[in-house]
Amino acid sequence: MPERPLLTVEGLTVTFPGRGEPIRAVRGVGFSMGREKLGIVGESGSGKSVTGRTLLGLTQRDAVVRAKTLSFDGIDLLRADAKTWRRIRGGRISMVMQDPTFSLNPVMSVGSQITEAVRLHSRISRKAARERALEMLEAVRIRNPLRVFRLRPHEVSGGMGQRIMIAMMVAPGPDLLIADEPTSALDVTVRMRILAILDDLVSRKGMGLIFISHDLQLVSAFCDRVQIGR
Repeated sequence: MPERPLLTVEGLTVTFPGRGEPIRAVRGVGFSMGREKLGIVGESGSGKSVTGRTLLGLTQRDAVVRAKTLSFDGIDLLRADAKTWRRIRGGRISMVMQDPTFSLNPVMSVGSQITEAVRLHSRISRKAARERALEMLEAVRIRNPLRVFRLRPHEVSGGMGQRIMIAMMVAPGPDLLIADEPTSALDVTVRMRILAILDDLVSRKGMGLIFISHDLQLVSAFCDRVQIGR
């Protein structure tokens, strides 16, 4: 019996109100994926990021989302209630944004933020969550996890900040990770390190990865399959 797809999207459209005609940000997107690396590529304005946010139920309130099928591990996301979304978002589907500067809390230490993310989705003690946080910092190849654990976001570089974001999003053990332009603001050397970390985490933890980018060459070399945005 064939394995059920982790995510199935058929005929997804996302429309926002405009001054005149409604703005169709996503137009008939469709794909199916398992625990693999799927790249979504397209120019600015092609709806890549909106598609990613829609999969997390994070579109703005006035957005109109329609689809023939929008299913995650057998769950109909179009009919999911608030309780289901709380269970899915962050716990089973996580998202890494382009710039960690706007995603990390500047007044909390790195370790506190990762520990909080773990405890939000797992019924474990603070001590166990702290150990998980340190393990994840080590998993994203940070040399001195304990030192970085105690730092605040402004005390780390852009590349390290992105590693911290990946650690925080992966720590709860999601089935699907959405990475929205996670390397576009980084130099080439750091970019390759981040890609290697993502590849390693996906392989070891058996996650699915949606890698959103405008760089077709990068995505075609890194991902198992490529979906072209339109």
